Amino acid sequence: MELKSYQRAFLRSQAQQLNPIVYVGKEGFTEGVSASLDAALTAHELVKVRFSNKKSEVEDISRKLETATHSTLVAITGFTSVFFRQDPKSEDRIYRI
Repeated sequence: MELKSYQRAFLRSQAQQLNPIVYVGKEGFTEGVSASLDAALTAHELVKVRFSNKKSEVEDISRKLETATHSTLVAITGFTSVFFRQDPKSEDRIYRI
């Protein structure tokens, strides 16, 4: 899903209040991390992910997670990334984008 700038800004503002749900350790991108993010996106739609590895790897791993979970990377700030995947059922959506 391609987000417009005002949608991205809205989701970033909503994500400021969130705590990270998924943590990426020193092993980086793994199937377990991908599965955890997928489950979190199904439950919450907007998820914050915290990285503990080198900052140079954060964008690369974030792009891999975006592709693996069929989500949208909203923002990368330091060691934190925000992902969004809208619920396919309109009545279950938390964020109306």
